Amino acid sequence: MEDILFLNERVSNAIKIGESDFREFKSAYQGKPDNKKPRPVKEICRDIAEGLVAFANTDGGELIIGVEDDGTITGVPHSEKDIAIMLKAGKSHVFDGQVLPLDYSVKLVIDDKIVLFFQVQKGTHEIFQLPDGRVVERQDKRTVPATVKHLQFKQQEIISRAYDRQYVDGATVNDLDFSLVQSFADSFLKGITIEKYLQQLGLAEYSVSGFKIRRAALLLFTKDIQKWCPNSKVRFLKVSGTTLESGHKYNVISDEMVQGNIYELLYKSWEGVRPYLAYKTVFGPGAIFEQQYIYPEEACREALVNAIVHRDYISHNGVEVYIYDDRMEIKSPGALLSTITINILEELENRHESRNSKIAYVLKVSNLMRELGEGMKRIFTSMQEKELRKPKLYSNTSWFTVTLFNKSVYSEEQQKFLKHFDKFKLSVNQKKIVLLGIDGKAFAQADIYKAMNTKDKNVYDNEIKKLKRIRILIESKTDKSTPTKTDNASTTSSGKTIIKIMDLLPPKIKKEYLSKYKIQIPQ
Repeated sequence: MEDILFLNERVSNAIKIGESDFREFKSAYQGKPDNKKPRPVKEICRDIAEGLVAFANTDGGELIIGVEDDGTITGVPHSEKDIAIMLKAGKSHVFDGQVLPLDYSVKLVIDDKIVLFFQVQKGTHEIFQLPDGRVVERQDKRTVPATVKHLQFKQQEIISRAYDRQYVDGATVNDLDFSLVQSFADSFLKGITIEKYLQQLGLAEYSVSGFKIRRAALLLFTKDIQKWCPNSKVRFLKVSGTTLESGHKYNVISDEMVQGNIYELLYKSWEGVRPYLAYKTVFGPGAIFEQQYIYPEEACREALVNAIVHRDYISHNGVEVYIYDDRMEIKSPGALLSTITINILEELENRHESRNSKIAYVLKVSNLMRELGEGMKRIFTSMQEKELRKPKLYSNTSWFTVTLFNKSVYSEEQQKFLKHFDKFKLSVNQKKIVLLGIDGKAFAQADIYKAMNTKDKNVYDNEIKKLKRIRILIESKTDKSTPTKTDNASTTSSGKTIIKIMDLLPPKIKKEYLSKYKIQIPQ
């Protein structure tokens, strides 16, 4: 029993590790540094309730009262009566009739100071509210408002969301890969034992019947995935053409599969998909042929990680990757969570939501996943940086699919136009600005901001500065009442910006372009 992780030690370790998506510290003091006073009990109770409700509405978490944001333990200076009131806040300060799935609500003494430790599980059967009806959730390290509608759970999600948190009868530590678990434990906190590491991360607990293992621990670290989760696999299918055929027209030219625990799967699947990323040969610098990735590595890796980590492990299917001539489709078993929509993902909000909260938490603290909720943003951004078409997201009742295209975001006409500016090595944003002039019309600052999809003036100034310096852009200042000729009519403009192409294009093309669009270029 020497490996039982006592609660004091566990909380002390948590404080050393610091705040995270799943952990929050709250001070019991207020006021200036040289004149600190105990905070009102009502205010602390409100903070406790808000924190616990937010964690329960997201992926569960821990709240520690008596610790500053930087991890300094300052303690709770209140009376025993007040402390008793605070410890009941998780019951007294939530919506009437609701019961939070609390694991702990206790007073502890750490470094000779009193702290209050609360731990709550992820709610799976209802949306929790505060006494006034407000709903809050966790985003990154913040508690933010939400709506009941946004947090509604579909019935079929309840089991899948709880799957990785279930204790598995018959499973023991001996079913895990010791060396693998120990490497994770050492990177988490040097010197911690495997048993304590598993308890610290909520993957196991000692009970009267012995050491109990959660399914997440098996999915992450088991030696025999075939025994515990045979559907933990990724299948790669290379399709000839752009459509999957059947019968005698079946056009899959290679079909491979990798299997293993999640840690193994993350690496095996990446090695499985990499050969399909680099088959485009181009004539590169130094007059030699070289291979270039037709898909950004980061986008593919992130899509694979998301598919493996956030899939529905109750499904008998594995992750499937289809490689067509023009695209790659990564299909993850399980519908998109009811709390997330395609629109929300495409708006690239840093939404913190996981079907497998235990698995996601372990990979996050082990640095195998970065900040939760950023995955989709990295996929879209890396595709944009490589000037490829915007990814397509799709979900039905069985699958969630991310499609990455290997086609340029620019049309043939746009590519031909941009070719004339190759020697300037324009950035992606600069190309977007230049393309505003492809039709020969004037455009304003608002058009540039819209084209770059930003409201940041610094971004605007940095891109425009270079284009002006190399004399691609010039500003034609006209009075608001001054008519400006276009192909069809006279309009008025103010402070318009146009592309100056006179010194950049070959004479023949320049003549055709100026004739076609009747551009008047200021001198």
